[in-house]
This record gives sequence, C-alpha cells and structure tokens, in this order.
Amino acid sequence: MNRLQKWVHGNWSVPIVSGVLIVISFGLQHIAGGTWNTVLSPQWWLDAGAHATHSAGVFTLADAFMIAGAVVAGYNIVVKAINALMTKHIGIDLLVSIAAIGAVIIGNFWEAAAVTFLFAVGHALEAATMNKTRSALAELVAVAPDTAVVMREGEQQEVPAHLVKLGEIVLVKNGAKVPVDGQVVAGTGALDEASITGESIPVEKSKTDQVFAGTISRGGFLQVLATGIGADTTLARIIHRVEEAQDAKAKTQAFIDRFSTWYTPAVMVLALVAGLITQDVVLALTLLVIGCPGALVISIPVAIVAGIGRSARNGILIKGGEYLETAAKISAVAVDKTGTLTEGRPQLTDVLVLDPAYDRTEVLRWAAAAEAGSEHPLARPILDSAKEEGVGPEGIPGAVTPVPGKGIVSDVEGRQVLIGNAPLLVEYGITDGSGAPERAAEAAEQLAAQGKTPMIVAVGGTVIGVVAVADKIREDAPEMVKRLHEAGVEKVVMLTGDTRLVAEAIGSKTGIDEIHASMLPEDKLDAVAELQKQGHTVAMVGDGVNDAPALATANIGVAMGAAGSAVAVETADIALMGDNLLKLPESISVAKRTVSVMRQNIAIALVTVVLLLAGVFAGGVTMSIGMLVHEGSVLVVIANAMRLMRNAQDATAIAKELRAPSRAAQADTDSATEKTNT
Repeated sequence: MNRLQKWVHGNWSVPIVSGVLIVISFGLQHIAGGTWNTVLSPQWWLDAGAHATHSAGVFTLADAFMIAGAVVAGYNIVVKAINALMTKHIGIDLLVSIAAIGAVIIGNFWEAAAVTFLFAVGHALEAATMNKTRSALAELVAVAPDTAVVMREGEQQEVPAHLVKLGEIVLVKNGAKVPVDGQVVAGTGALDEASITGESIPVEKSKTDQVFAGTISRGGFLQVLATGIGADTTLARIIHRVEEAQDAKAKTQAFIDRFSTWYTPAVMVLALVAGLITQDVVLALTLLVIGCPGALVISIPVAIVAGIGRSARNGILIKGGEYLETAAKISAVAVDKTGTLTEGRPQLTDVLVLDPAYDRTEVLRWAAAAEAGSEHPLARPILDSAKEEGVGPEGIPGAVTPVPGKGIVSDVEGRQVLIGNAPLLVEYGITDGSGAPERAAEAAEQLAAQGKTPMIVAVGGTVIGVVAVADKIREDAPEMVKRLHEAGVEKVVMLTGDTRLVAEAIGSKTGIDEIHASMLPEDKLDAVAELQKQGHTVAMVGDGVNDAPALATANIGVAMGAAGSAVAVETADIALMGDNLLKLPESISVAKRTVSVMRQNIAIALVTVVLLLAGVFAGGVTMSIGMLVHEGSVLVVIANAMRLMRNAQDATAIAKELRAPSRAAQADTDSATEKTNT
C-alpha cells in the first residue's frame, strides 16, 4: 500500500476533504462580498447558520459544496447507523445521522455539514488518542525480536526468530535482543529485562540462569538453550494477556453500555416530543445532537486501556477492567511468608545433637535421608548441606508419608525416621523417657524465636537432634508493608505454615499487622474468608500451589515473579512479572488512580450533556455549537485518561535510586563504553 492509499484509508482523510468542501462553500458565499474575515471571528460560530442557511427557492453552487461536505463526512456515519440498526442497536451514529439528514431536508445545509464534519474530526482524534493509550502494547510488540543467530552444523546462522527450533543453541551478543525463552548454557552477560519485569537495572546472567525473549543484551556474550519459541515465550503471553485485558469490560463500563442502550432511544423520544410540542424542527434536531452520549460511552474504556497499559509497561499485568476496579477497593492483603516476605532461598543454619550416641554429621545424614523423598521447599537446604559435607543420601527412601502442618515420616534403611515439629512426635508417640523430646521442643522454641525454622529429627523412636533452616527477609519487605498502608490498605496479614515464633520474628521486622501461623492450606482459605466476612476486599499473594485454595477465594489473586510462568500469567488476576515487592502497592495505587479517572470522566460527560440541554432550551446553542462542545468533552475525557500514562514513580522510589549513585554511575559508564565499542 503506497502513501496515498494509506492516507485515503487513514483517520483524517474524511474530515480533511469535508473541511475543504465547507471552506470552498463559504469562500463562494463571502469572498466577493468582502466578509471572509468574519470566519476568523469567534462570533462566526454563533451566527454561521445565518450566513449559510439555504434560502427557499434558491439553490447556489455554494449550497452544493456545503451538501457535498456533509455527504463526505456523513457517509460513514450513516452506514454505521444502518449496520447498527440491522443488529437492533441504536447508537450515537443514528442520532447524528437523523439530525444531519433532517437539517438538509429543512434547508439548513451549514448545520448538516458542521455536525457531520465535527463528528468526523472527533472520531479521528478519538482514534488517534486511543492508539496512543495503547502505546504500551505497541511497545511490547516492538521489542519482539525479528531475527536470531543460531548454531547449526557448527556454524552461526542468522534466521527469522520464529524459525528457531526448541533445543537449539541461540547466540546473544552485546546489543542484541534475546529471540527466545531459554536457559544460559555458557557465557556471562547483562540483560535489560525492563520489557518483561519493568526493572530498569540490567540483570547479570550466567550458566543455568533463565532468559526471556524481548530482553536486550547490555554487555557480554551468552549461549542460550531455546526452551520457549514463538507464541510460547513469556513476551508473547504478556502481549496476549494485555490485549485481552484492555478489551475486557469493567462492571462500570458494562453498566454504562446498558445505560446508553436505553439512553439513546430516550433522547430520540425527547427530541420527537419537544418537536411536536414546540413545532420547532430545528430544536428537535438540535436535541438529537446535544444528547449524544459519546463522552460517556468512551469515558470508561479509555481509562481502562490507559491504566492497564501503564501497568504493563511497569511489569504489572492486570487481567481486565473488572479486576482493575476490584483492586482499587483492596483493604486487606494476605501474604505468604516463604518466597514473598522472604527470598525463598532458605539455608541450613543449625544442627543440634541431643543423643550422645550420634554426632553432628549423623544427625544431618538421617535428616537428609528422610527429606530425600519430600517436596517441601525446606528439604532442599538440608539435602544441599548434607551433599556438601559428604553425607548426602544415596538413592531414595522407602515409604514417605507427609503429615500436613507437622512434617514427614520416612522409611530409611528399614528404620522409621521422623522430621518435623513437636506435635509430630506426639502423634507418633515418641516418648523415650530420656527427656530428649522435651529438650528438643525447648531447643526448637529458642531457634524459632530467632526467626529460624526448626525441625526435630527422630530415628527408630528416639529423638537424636534438631536441625534449623532460615530464609533471609527481603530488603524491600518492610517498605512494601509501609507503602501498602499508604495506598489505603488497612490490614496486611501473614498466612504461613511456619511456627508462630518464626512468624512473629519475621512479622516484627516487616511491620505486618496480623500473623496467622502453623496454617494448613485449608486454614489459609478460612483466614481469607474471615477477612471477607469482616467487610474487607482481600488480595492474596502466594505461590499458587499450597496457596491455591486461598488464592481462589480471595477477591484478587496476585502472582509474584510470574515471568516465565505460563500458568501464573494466564490465571492470576494480577501478575507481577518480577520479584520486586514494591510492585504490589504500585499495582493498587494504579488501580485507584484509574478508577478515580473513570469517575471524573463520567462526571465530565454528564455535566456537559446537562449544560448543553439547558442551553438548548434557554436558547443560543445551535447544532453546530452543540456538536463542537460535545466533541470537546470527548477530548477532555480522553486527555484526562492520558494522565494515567505518566510514570507513577513516587518520591520514595526516587530517593531509593538516589541512595545508590554508584550503581547509576556504573550503568552510565557501561553504557558509554558500549557506545564506544559499537
């Protein structure tokens, strides 16, 4: 398609051609009489009808151009109105069509041309600004890589990105876009993951690290094993989710749609009644134009598109308008401890020996042997430490019986091994008479008070020791809790399966309002339901596995670190692509701002219609003036929504960046070096 064809099919071709025809009409009427300068006066809009109204019995060339201008601008409007009627829908296009055709019939060619021209201009501006509000989606599409360098037959080959095959080795050089999701198999480098997580600081990557399509190399050289290609990449899933979310309707939008379905026919009835009572056809046609609910209809979707687009640009995926509205009402946030408030990478901290027949190494060996068949996240640090000390389990244990909320029971070398808390010992009748269970419980309590998770180890009915692991609290966890309160959240609650002492130690350091410990998955569900009974709108942040029941029950389910997780991106109500906890309060703040803009837009639209209707009955507001003001209100509504596209970075975040000048300076230095090398 050449440039002329693009222009003809563009948004501005119709209003431009129509405007030229209208100008020619006025030129034919006024140039000869020397009154052309009146067009430049504001008063011209008020009395243009008097200048251009057709005189009965006289049809001039100027009238022909004015009608042509109305036809050019009004053709698509009439077609849309007819198509809508065929689907039994009465919309704004029908109101404008009737008003314009009626104006032509009564000889008011100027009003017909002005109404259709202004409506066409408004439609073009609306389309242009709506495209701008969708710029975040366009940016996501733009970062999708076009080509990839792969190793085939021992040689580097550049191929289209969509032709990369699973299992191929992809080379990522400095400045290049990563074309696939994959795992680094060799090399080191720094990747800008802003398009995925919203974080501006490049992330260092080395062997075994995960990388995502659409991220950009800021230095180094990586060899990546392709594990996700084409539509199966994280970037493709994000684009798909944002497309669906921006088109999904909020409850308020659904209400406005139903309202406009009845409102538009009501305006037509009002215009008909007013015309019959006053015997004034112009008044009736003017009411049709004034009553157009255009600003009202667009007030919600433009805000939703802008809000969701702004969030996506910052690495926050919101499932749709309905969830955006609900997120704005969140008054309680329930969070899991492990992986949310903590880093999710626990380390073995203590091995206490309680039976003189065993030493530290043997206690660790039996604990690791029992945990070899466990899926619990705390099993990994025990197994890793045992391996490092040369006592890692060989093979797998026999029968493994998990005891929810208490621990596990394993069959190791023909002996029953228990590893868990004191209630597990009670359940299995471990009372060896030596006082070891009591001493183990006391030691476990002391460790828990330090924020560690203790596990008592018993072999063959005898308590032999206690092992403890600890997970480091995230640096931004206290700041997250603070910002949630600033965003209007009344209560931040911790729901954890860990012991109360451990939970309280974490809670006191992070500023959590309420702590629920030693919870089973169903207990977390009950806790969320109880918060809802108290009148709270609840958001649940969890890993989507053990917390699945609670996530399903909460008003909003939030997935942390969803990058690379297809399930989290597709199912979570809000997916935070990175592990930055501060994105959680940011998502709530964006939702509140968006809902606030929606309400402002509705108020602007309704006040405009009321004032124009009053102006019509009071006199002085013509069809052309009414349409001009009406289209102006549409643009005000859109401009108001566009404010959401501004970066919502607050003073606290800025201060945090200022506290790390060395990192910023290093980034600038690296950037300059890269440019020099390039």
